[in-house]
Amino acid sequence: MPAKSSSPSIPLPRIWTSHVKSAILQVISLAQFTMAHTRGWAANSPKSRIRLKADLDRAHQEIALLREELRIHNVRMAQLPPHHRPYYPPAERMAILQLRAARSWSLEQTAKAFLVTAETIASWLKRVDEQGPDALVQRPEPVNKYPDCVRHVVQRLKSLCPMLGKTKIAQILARAGLHLGVTTVGRMLREKPSQTPAGNEGSTANKHRVVTAKYPDHLWHTDLSLVPTALGFWTTWFPFALAQCWPFAWWIAMAEDHFSRRVMYAGCYPANRKPRYEPRKHWPRCSPCARPIALVKGQPGVQIEIDVDFASGRCYLPIVHLKRAA
Repeated sequence: MPAKSSSPSIPLPRIWTSHVKSAILQVISLAQFTMAHTRGWAANSPKSRIRLKADLDRAHQEIALLREELRIHNVRMAQLPPHHRPYYPPAERMAILQLRAARSWSLEQTAKAFLVTAETIASWLKRVDEQGPDALVQRPEPVNKYPDCVRHVVQRLKSLCPMLGKTKIAQILARAGLHLGVTTVGRMLREKPSQTPAGNEGSTANKHRVVTAKYPDHLWHTDLSLVPTALGFWTTWFPFALAQCWPFAWWIAMAEDHFSRRVMYAGCYPANRKPRYEPRKHWPRCSPCARPIALVKGQPGVQIEIDVDFASGRCYLPIVHLKRAA
């Protein structure tokens, strides 16, 4: 009987031992490509069991990769003595203690996981209830949280102009350079006042008629002003002693949009679309704000103060200016 033919063997290059590390990287890349192709087929399978199996396999691989990544980071950090390692920020210390409680870890297990000593974890637990900005353990502050100065501005404007609602306050502040959502203004008004409200200023405001505009160009204000020239309003002879016209004076007519406070006929840019103040220190500059969308003036994290005046002493016509706090 003829002998069975043996399988053909592939000879290895003579210098294959010097390229083992490169070969390992290439094999891992090919294996990842194969798994991605297979999972793509499984994800489009009409059988739900196969799709769930693909999702589970992907999750297992992601967990394994994250564990390996964490191990590599820990190896590098473990080369340093404990007292020379970087300190955890106060918010991250709170996160470590929360994870310890969720996993029911001991002090030694927690210290080993985060490359600190057990005495360090114990000291965090003893000082966990400290208050103030210098507390060792602090809760993380949301990026979108406004500082107290913004709440003071909103509440101060409400106390000075009690007839203004949350929508109108948001619109007025937007024209002054501070963009807040209507719901944000309402929440700040419900919070405890940051300062004792002013007395009974504006208590007679309800006696006046309130003018409301709901969108741009809904309502315009017009005004005529008389500006004297160098000759003044008067002359020494009659009948020109009472004449309020050229060459004794100029008549100036102005129209202003009530909603955006934009001066018509002059080509002025709307005040609520000019660069705005951003009091949130960690807010990304490229992230949107409350409408209308506007660019950030200067750097985020600015402290602001409010300056309120009233047109002709009428409390329902506030003139609001915001400026940087000293």
